[in-house]
Amino acid sequence: MAMVHQFENDLPANSRVWIYQSSRMFSDGEAMTINQKIKDFVSKWTSHKAGVVGDGVLLFNYFVVLMADESQVGVSGCSVDSSVHFIKALGSEYNTNFFDRWNLAYMKDGEVIGCQREEFEKLLNTGEINDETIVFNNLLNTKRDFENKWQVPYRESWLKNLRVAHISFSSIL
Repeated sequence: MAMVHQFENDLPANSRVWIYQSSRMFSDGEAMTINQKIKDFVSKWTSHKAGVVGDGVLLFNYFVVLMADESQVGVSGCSVDSSVHFIKALGSEYNTNFFDRWNLAYMKDGEVIGCQREEFEKLLNTGEINDETIVFNNLLNTKRDFENKWQVPYRESWLKNLRVAHISFSSIL
């Protein structure tokens, strides 16, 4: 069972969010270490030599989520680059890919399951994933959206539109 961690800072709803999904689930031991690395990164995160007011956590042993209150200090350029460098270093250290946007995730019996798009489509076709299956939207930009739209039924997700477009395009060929 994946360890569940919470954000420590009460950042405003319009705080910027970045969600990185691992290509594999981390063990609980790895998760504890990764969470400490995330906390260490956020505590030193700067933008134009000013400390970023932010937070970060590993959720479900799969997702690194970083947040920044841009009303305090804007996050752009070098500060975004430093966060990407941090995530790439984590991926290298733990032999995982955080940047494959076709690595999708859904809930099954209370557990997060990760898979590639092709596998996801097969599961849709067999009915293992259906309109009620909870999926993760990692393309969100704000804390408000993260809290309200990160875990949604498949029928309400952007993936539903992708499947319709794929089926429509495939039927033309």
